[in-house]
Amino acid sequence: MLETVDPRINIIDKRLAGVKRIIAVSGGKGGIGKSLTAAVLALTLSGLGHRVGLLDLDLSAPSTHVILGIEGLYPEEEKGLVPPEVHGIEFMSIVYFSGDNPTPLRGIDISNAMLELLAVTRWGSLDFLIVDTPPGIGDATLDVIRWLKRAEFLVITTSSKVALETVKKVIKMLTELNVPVIGVIENMRRWDSKPVREELKGVPVLGEIGFDDKIEDSIGDVNRLLKTDFAVKIKEIALNISLDEKALLR
Repeated sequence: MLETVDPRINIIDKRLAGVKRIIAVSGGKGGIGKSLTAAVLALTLSGLGHRVGLLDLDLSAPSTHVILGIEGLYPEEEKGLVPPEVHGIEFMSIVYFSGDNPTPLRGIDISNAMLELLAVTRWGSLDFLIVDTPPGIGDATLDVIRWLKRAEFLVITTSSKVALETVKKVIKMLTELNVPVIGVIENMRRWDSKPVREELKGVPVLGEIGFDDKIEDSIGDVNRLLKTDFAVKIKEIALNISLDEKALLR
């Protein structure tokens, strides 16, 4: 018996045809700054003159709309959904469908929701699509790898032993699947702890960002957010990523 192929899978490739680079921001656990990194990276690349999209695929806890202070904007229907432009970036998230309601999805329902979101979104021409991915190494992450075939992964961690152990598994999985890894960012760095680069030998550590106590008061205010020490460090990393032509060939 022949296996039926979901036609939406082929549509995804067409939707992403005009996107030059897809950067999936990943991490082993929640609460490590993955969504914040994705949002600030998108803003920064846009500020550097690139055409940028931001896709929040963290269906269990979408938060980039909160970080960016996005309210009252919705995609337009035109042979699919055209993301609204906000703060110079095109933005799409599951919150456009769920609102403030919880999305208690499991297993195949999560995959189906992600597949639908990817299939209906029309990105057009972009230099970068930044994707805030679900945490961990479960089915949702494997779906991202399977459907976003050209994605390069940017992995976020902290110096926490628990976070590091999980991130090692994420990197091992990506390596075994021949998925390109741009590198690792150590967030909320405690300067008295052992450097993450010593734990992740052989993996490029793109930056070490100390704990920034101004971040919380900047959530929802893009102008304040971009003036934080966190954003300054992300800009240094973004410059390297935008100039890294080799990443296109991995």
